[in-house]
Amino acid sequence: MPLVNFKLTSEGLTADKKRTLIAKVTELLATELGKNPDTTIVIIDEVETDNWGIAGESVTDRRQK
Repeated sequence: MPLVNFKLTSEGLTADKKRTLIAKVTELLATELGKNPDTTIVIIDEVETDNWGIAGESVTDRRQK
């Protein structure tokens, strides 16, 4: 049972985009790795940009530059 976990910022991440991502990742695992789509789990964790840091600063601060 494969489990794929994405951590993404929530900016522009609509319900339609999430559905598409889940469907395409499931299809990719089935096609490329022979995994059963019925037991494939895809989790999307949305992270606020204030809670995500790169090189010592938050993504919010980096994007404001």
